[in-house]
Amino acid sequence: MSRARTSLLAVAALALSTVATVLPSSSVQAAPTATKLRIAASDGTSLAATLTSEDVTAPRPTVVEFTPYGENGASFTVGPEYNYLSVQVRGTGDSDGSFDVLGPKSQKDVVDALTWACAQPWSNGDLALAGFSASAIIIFNSLHQTLPCVKAAVLRSGTFELYRDLLVPGGIPNSVPGLAVLLGIGGLAAAQGPQRLVRNPSSSLDVITGLLTAGLDAGLLHPALDSFWKERGFRGNANNIPTLLIDGAFDVEPRGDYQAFQQLRSDGVETHLLVVGGHDGAPRGTDNGVAEVGKWFDHYVRGIDNGVETQPAVQMLLANGDREDMLAGKFVTLDGAGWPLPGTTWTPLFLSRTKSGAAASLNDGSLRTGSPDAASALQLYPAVTSLPTATDPNTIATIAGGDSSPSLNTFFNFVPALSNMNLSNLTGLTYTSPKLKQAVTAAGPATLDVKLATLMPASNIWAVISDVSPDGQSHPMAVGRLNTAFPDVVDSKSLFSGGNLVQPYGDYSKIKLGLPGVPRSYHVEFWPIANKFDAGHRIQLSIVGQSALSLPGLPSLNTVQLGGTSGTRLMFPTAPGSNLAAALQ
Repeated sequence: MSRARTSLLAVAALALSTVATVLPSSSVQAAPTATKLRIAASDGTSLAATLTSEDVTAPRPTVVEFTPYGENGASFTVGPEYNYLSVQVRGTGDSDGSFDVLGPKSQKDVVDALTWACAQPWSNGDLALAGFSASAIIIFNSLHQTLPCVKAAVLRSGTFELYRDLLVPGGIPNSVPGLAVLLGIGGLAAAQGPQRLVRNPSSSLDVITGLLTAGLDAGLLHPALDSFWKERGFRGNANNIPTLLIDGAFDVEPRGDYQAFQQLRSDGVETHLLVVGGHDGAPRGTDNGVAEVGKWFDHYVRGIDNGVETQPAVQMLLANGDREDMLAGKFVTLDGAGWPLPGTTWTPLFLSRTKSGAAASLNDGSLRTGSPDAASALQLYPAVTSLPTATDPNTIATIAGGDSSPSLNTFFNFVPALSNMNLSNLTGLTYTSPKLKQAVTAAGPATLDVKLATLMPASNIWAVISDVSPDGQSHPMAVGRLNTAFPDVVDSKSLFSGGNLVQPYGDYSKIKLGLPGVPRSYHVEFWPIANKFDAGHRIQLSIVGQSALSLPGLPSLNTVQLGGTSGTRLMFPTAPGSNLAAALQ
């Protein structure tokens, strides 16, 4: 049975807009009962929890979720063969203590609660982990600890590193999503305030203090990736838990699951990646991964031989030219044995001042293969805030994702200028390819290598890859962003192909302001693109001002240097079977 949950952005946050379901394997069910429980953490903090079970007198496997979204925060439902234990994170809901942004204390609570659950009379000693968004993030943050009794995990749309995957991607504060999540957590904690006042009045001050401190810590006090953020990301894996990772092509935090897949697989952990929908909703006619989730738990927790382990390690649903059309059911499928998909190639597309004749922008440049323009050129654009409904498709997809906001997606279909890049291109730089002679499927991370100068000591680079349909509409597919105060890359953690940097791992540990007007080389990471560009369509790169949903920087005038020895180019990923060079001949 699926459980609908309103997106927190519709309420005051944007955390959980989709619900994953484990279908029961039995068609006959008793009515489940919910029992409120208290768990004592090792430091004495009392955590609220809810056990949902068909029969608490019969020990059975238990799926555990750690949620900051209160007593109704469970994001999965399970069949009668399982108990479901929803534990409210400290300092949220009706749990005591101070919220530490899923930091060390909350991570230790994960171990304490699992140890406690494993020994309860309603548990048979086999536990599983479930998580969506924040409840997945806390598990990634906790994997450096031994997690007792856990046989399997299903994690949807969580960050592998909270800083770079959601709250400060590219060193740019993702302000509106971050604030929305905090308001959602705080609002739900306030809703359970009367329970806390009756049970333990003195705990209210800790809860309020924790939420206020969390806002300052995550929003203002830690602009660089310091020890605060390192404690809120993956710090190693002390476990061997078979893990199913789920995300969406346009999720608000898609990078984390791809990175987690790579890391866990390299650790020897049985891991699958299912790109079918997350905060961004699932395409019409699909089950949002429900069947795979049920099989995963049944196989690894209950020992049922259902063949789930033989499925391709990576299974994806990709857009076919437009995000709204994808939700309506127009998509393509792709699978493979790893990520990036084995056989993926990256083609350098050089930014050229040659007119494409396909875009209304400040320059109407083009993308070319082979070699850069022999002569260098400078092209200027104003770095001011841009229209987020076009330039921030991941956040907008979360607001409008799935069934939570069908009217908003319908509105975008009626007023495409709001969600297409054409308006934003008017004040930015565009580089557009010729029409493709054959279809090209793009799947993987992309990189913009760009030489750029800004009039300010720091500015925000914001780039969008779009699918331009034959009618001239530019549909945004992927976003790259970078604060110019972070020009360096950690080579040892970056991805190279054929000697070319194709996924930079930015060094955000130290702010390095530039000299106004002096160009520097930057490497801008795009979150993975997942789209089939049909024959007759074009690939377009736009360099515009940052989305209005991110913390605004000072307005500036930026200059892009291209051609010559500038090194300015887009490293564009194509899936096995696609030939971009042939498509652009």
